[in-house]
Amino acid sequence: MNILTVVGARPQFIKMAPVSQELRKAHQEVVVHTGQHYDYEMNGIFFDELNIPRPDYNLGVGSGSHGWQTAEMLKGIEKVIIEEKPELVLVYGDTNSTLAGALAAVKLHIPVAHVEAGLRSFDRRMPEEINRVLTDHASTVLFAPTDTAVNNLKDEGIAHGVFNVGDVMVDALLNNIQIAEKKSHILEKLMLERKDYVLVTAHRAENTDSRENLEGIVNALLNADKKFVFPAHLRTVHALKNYGLYDTLKNAENVLLIEPVGYLDMLVLEKNAEYILTDSGGMQKEAYVLKVPCITMRTTTEWVETLQDGWNVLVGADTKKILNALNTFRPITETHKNRFGDGHASEKIRNVLETHKFTV
Repeated sequence: MNILTVVGARPQFIKMAPVSQELRKAHQEVVVHTGQHYDYEMNGIFFDELNIPRPDYNLGVGSGSHGWQTAEMLKGIEKVIIEEKPELVLVYGDTNSTLAGALAAVKLHIPVAHVEAGLRSFDRRMPEEINRVLTDHASTVLFAPTDTAVNNLKDEGIAHGVFNVGDVMVDALLNNIQIAEKKSHILEKLMLERKDYVLVTAHRAENTDSRENLEGIVNALLNADKKFVFPAHLRTVHALKNYGLYDTLKNAENVLLIEPVGYLDMLVLEKNAEYILTDSGGMQKEAYVLKVPCITMRTTTEWVETLQDGWNVLVGADTKKILNALNTFRPITETHKNRFGDGHASEKIRNVLETHKFTV
């Protein structure tokens, strides 16, 4: 089978890595990088260390408004599909690249397979939620990561072509955590002790585009009796400076504000943190798999299983709620379950594609 894979951001390359490894055992794959995120780590070392296939096409779209960005991707992906003539287009997650890949394919009558289908935060203010819903309804093959995702699709009238294969991020994490522990020296570099710091990330628009929200987060860090390690996304740094918060945070004795780190370093930081304080979707799940308590600075989440098992708590950007969670949130080990699969999702995806015939 000739498969065209569309990705646009670093997390999607990480998800793609174990799937591509499986698919390329028996199939041809062409990879299109839309350039949605021109990540600092998208270089040879990144691809070599994680055994990720380098893109065959890089559209170089870059940043812009949602409509402009999606339109540019749609035009570029359409040209590649016409040239490569794939039998299937594979997309991941919930970015503008995901939606653009699905729309380009389905309009050319090419079946679409969506990895991470069925996730719902039920917050239509999030662009990611719109991307998820539209991509699922345009897809022929839907690879759901959990039972909850399967039920979400069923509630929307999607039952045909749905397969609960588990989560490919678990595959990637389990494949790379031992490599990370051998290769990463981030703890030594930052002079950190295991379980003696809180790992912080904040990059979603709902926080970075709101002075009130970002101030709430910064005030919580400044007033907590904890040590924080904060790899700050460029978008976050820009917002902190724009709101006059950067210098205050940079000079705080209990906050280590650093540049973004690579995937292997981030895995080590996640595994050894006392808590993870984040607004990231992927980190909520990684925290759960690594059995690290997660405090999520959002009011909704697509990873509801982490809440149900008591290993994640939603606090928004409210200073008091963040501080309270840092002081009192203690998950119970016995409630931890294997919610996101057994680490063989990629193999299951390949088996489905080889044993089923799909048409638009």
